[in-house]
Amino acid sequence: MYDNISRVTKWTVNCSILYTDLPLLERPAAAAADGFGAVEFWWPWPVAVPGDREVDTFVRAVEDAGVRLTGLNFFAGDMPGGDRGVVSWPGRTRELLDNIPVVAAIGERLGCRAFNALYGNRVPESDAREQDELAVELLAACVAGVPGTVLLEPVSGAPRYPLLTAADAVAVLDRVPGAGLLADFYHLAVNGDDVPAVIERYGSRIAHVQIADAPGRGAPGSGELPLRQWLDDLRAAGYDGHVGLEYQAKGGQDAFAWLPREHRTPA
Repeated sequence: MYDNISRVTKWTVNCSILYTDLPLLERPAAAAADGFGAVEFWWPWPVAVPGDREVDTFVRAVEDAGVRLTGLNFFAGDMPGGDRGVVSWPGRTRELLDNIPVVAAIGERLGCRAFNALYGNRVPESDAREQDELAVELLAACVAGVPGTVLLEPVSGAPRYPLLTAADAVAVLDRVPGAGLLADFYHLAVNGDDVPAVIERYGSRIAHVQIADAPGRGAPGSGELPLRQWLDDLRAAGYDGHVGLEYQAKGGQDAFAWLPREHRTPA
């Protein structure tokens, strides 16, 4: 089903949602063993500023696996507990500011040039406008502080997260020169956005793409989304960056059976 598009697509494996049966530091090597040349991660630690030894160990795991790190999130709070970023969270500004140089250092060491800044949930003790103004200020600080492109992403499944559509994110990006749109086709589709219209209208603003099928957030071909067509449209619109595989592997199944090994293009 995906043979044609896979021949010309640069895939990158999100090792924070895939290979979850393995310790985090073993996942880059697992991706390499499966034939991939690139990986991406959410923020790998529960704190904004991990110890130097922890960072060194993470960097070495990626280097030793022989893969490229193509994407890394900024610190996003307690993700398992429901947090979705601290960019717009007034009480956690210091954590993000302290996190930026750590993210930048990892980017420099591993050649990573894409950094996802999750916007953050609405918090009841703060006015929405106050949060939005803070977000613009801190996104600008992220742009100034890292060696690459800061990404902003609409997210699904988080009731208090205010960026649901591409237009929501672009309205923020219009105020933050140098940042780009992360178009996760799964999140956009689940939120009811018109993905073909997003590609047509915002194709030049899309700086990174991630995919999963729906319903279920499984591998391509497991649901009903026309991912192949959307990827074709995206390429026709001029996108030539990586496509992140950010889906959940079902128990006992080969997570990459849909993608012929010879098409898992090394980065």
